[in-house]
Amino acid sequence: MDFFRKVLASCLGTSIALIILTFSGFFLFGILVSSMDKDSKVTVTNNSVLEINLGSPIKDYVPVSDNPFDKLFDDDKLQLSSVINAIENAKYDDKIKGISILNLTVNAGIAQTQAIRNKLVEFKETGKFITAYADFYTSKNYYLSSVADSIYVTPYGGVDFKGLSSERLFYKDFQEKYGVKMEVIRHGKYKSAVEGYLNNKMSEANREQISSFLNSIWSEIIEDISISRNKTIDELNFIADDLLARSSELAVANGMLDDAIYQDEYTDRLDILVGDTEVNLVSLEDYIATGKGRIRSISSNKIAVLYAQGDILYGKGDETYIGQESMIKAIRKVKDNDGIKAVVLRVNSPGGVALTADLIWRELELLKKEKPLIVSMGNLAASGGYYIAANADKIFAEPTTITGSIGVFGTIPNFSELIGDIGINAEQVSTNKNSIGYTPYEPMTKEFYDVTKEGVEMVYKMFLDRVAKGRGMTMEEADAVAQGRVWTGKEAKEIGLVDELGNLDDAVAYAAEMAEITEYKTTSYPRFENDFEDSFKSFPFMNMKDNMIKEELGEVNYKIYKEVEKMSKIKGIQARLPYNIDIK
Repeated sequence: MDFFRKVLASCLGTSIALIILTFSGFFLFGILVSSMDKDSKVTVTNNSVLEINLGSPIKDYVPVSDNPFDKLFDDDKLQLSSVINAIENAKYDDKIKGISILNLTVNAGIAQTQAIRNKLVEFKETGKFITAYADFYTSKNYYLSSVADSIYVTPYGGVDFKGLSSERLFYKDFQEKYGVKMEVIRHGKYKSAVEGYLNNKMSEANREQISSFLNSIWSEIIEDISISRNKTIDELNFIADDLLARSSELAVANGMLDDAIYQDEYTDRLDILVGDTEVNLVSLEDYIATGKGRIRSISSNKIAVLYAQGDILYGKGDETYIGQESMIKAIRKVKDNDGIKAVVLRVNSPGGVALTADLIWRELELLKKEKPLIVSMGNLAASGGYYIAANADKIFAEPTTITGSIGVFGTIPNFSELIGDIGINAEQVSTNKNSIGYTPYEPMTKEFYDVTKEGVEMVYKMFLDRVAKGRGMTMEEADAVAQGRVWTGKEAKEIGLVDELGNLDDAVAYAAEMAEITEYKTTSYPRFENDFEDSFKSFPFMNMKDNMIKEELGEVNYKIYKEVEKMSKIKGIQARLPYNIDIK
């Protein structure tokens, strides 16, 4: 039956494709030719300024796609390393006189933003200028833009500079009201992914960890801003507390911005900076298209960067989630390639299925016996993300990385009260005592709870063992920093879960040092192969359902809907981050 479904789906997909190609082929071909023609005409002339706009999603890994429709319908995405490399190349490009940051929002995680900002600091050290302009500054955009020599805003703008916060939802009363509940089995007093189903308010342990990592991240942000804007930490906190940058007048008066001008006036100032001539603005995307998103090397030595990006799920895996099939295949290819001298595992994951994490861990353990294995942590390397990182020779993290969350849980939906209230009764027939196991239409039995709890405890003990051996700790020492608690990279270094604070380049440089090579080039894994039906994922009509729901619910309610939907699909024992980290 599954075979016939696939055949039917393939036939339907082929029919759709033929219809589209028949009626729109020439149109699409024209767009493709136009797009390719545009790329071929990208030039960087004298007196150019690199314009950085990070409104497009920044991903750790954007695999090269051979599907032409991806470029037409998929959102533009930028790979973090391409952004970093472009800024690095611009440092030595005589045609690039400076950088203009022109963001409204920064579509990147806080650790990614910090990595880009640090590279911009390096750019300034060459003596080239950086300026920034926006109609209004979000907190993340201001953090990035604060590196500039001069920061401008439109006269009616301001800066949303007020500190950080995080909000959690609690469903206990909702469950009791409607008779739908989530049965929870967990280990770890900080493992609060499931706390919302058990209580109607935040536990002190959870409040403690959220407060700790928010303050750690905030301290990084204001320390960087204080250096760039020549302000003390106390001054910045005072401005945040009293919202003294909320308007352009206040922001300029308090030294957070340099002037309030319109964009045409900003362009005039760029003309002056490049030598009283008309500035040639080159977008970051166009600059990358000229080949500046890579650091070229003719060396035959390679360092593989193995990207673990997204939730850890059981299955194939692609650029949006980590599956054991693609990861194991990639790890074995890397291990067997004699030209690859060392491996950097780049982790950007909140964790997920414990079984998948352990299967990947085993392959990495075998790889480590053959080649140096270094970990670089991105925005998130938590729970299952930390599980696969724990056995590395060395772990690098950004100060603002969210990591740790060494704990385990399981959740199972239960509708027994709901169906009882509406007059439905479920009856079961079985051959043995535990044949039924669990049904969502009956209250959870003590026997089932005990067996599941035993599984959770077993996984937690194994998790601790991986951490203890990988980090050179005793089980007791590992347990003391575990219990599901979340740490920033800066905090994790202090307690021994991380070795060094640094970015991906730092991890690659250390991997080269361990491999005893000075000349090398990097190569990216996994290499994903799309099935036939994957070719149509980028078509707009494939996302119609989500787009309609988002339009009806609004941005805030849509996030709640997706969080509940995500939790409802979780199966098996999880090594997952306590919740979606949404810092505002």
